[in-house]
Amino acid sequence: MDWLDRMNRALDYIETNLADQISLDEIARQACCSTYHFQRMFPFITGVSLSEYIRRRRLTLAAFELQTTEAKVIDVAMRYGYQSPEAFARAFKTLHGIMPMAARTQGTALKAYPRISFHISIKGDLAMNYRIEQKPSFEMFGVYGVVNADRQTAFSEVPQFRQTCDEDGSVEHMNAILGRPSNTVLHAALYDHTPEHFKYMVGYYLPQGLDIPEKMSGEVWIPVKKK
Repeated sequence: MDWLDRMNRALDYIETNLADQISLDEIARQACCSTYHFQRMFPFITGVSLSEYIRRRRLTLAAFELQTTEAKVIDVAMRYGYQSPEAFARAFKTLHGIMPMAARTQGTALKAYPRISFHISIKGDLAMNYRIEQKPSFEMFGVYGVVNADRQTAFSEVPQFRQTCDEDGSVEHMNAILGRPSNTVLHAALYDHTPEHFKYMVGYYLPQGLDIPEKMSGEVWIPVKKK
């Protein structure tokens, strides 16, 4: 229950500040976790990135305001975080399929993305058939760092390494190779364990016939220096 309360507090903060500056650090503080972990956890739970959720909610409210008030487009654009009417118009059309002024026309169809809330759903009262299958071996490609095997140290080094992969373009590069959006979540693998350390890799399954760029060719594991 505490976890649900924290997540809903974070969403309360977002909802209250849709027409103001939203601090990612404050969102994470409301959820009692780091900004880095909240931004990675949110799409796992909701299926949409945090920035995209905020964008959709702001454009939903902006469309409602244009339909129900006489507010100027430029005022609505500024209220919901856009620095120019042109930027607002592009974002509005991408989401709603029409320009902002057209939203004032009676009967115009617009998209509405409701606020997300978190609740407990208890399941398990129905029987479930299952079977265990043995999967063939597969290859992965990606980038790795050497992590200290001490548990407390690993808990800090792994997030630091994943953040490095985001910031140095490794994640974006791998997703580009796979033909996926740049912020799509990749897999992780732990291997080569010793009493002192292990390797932590951020990567993905190697699709059959995928042409790995020259700087990745000949090596499945590509080292990346940690900060």
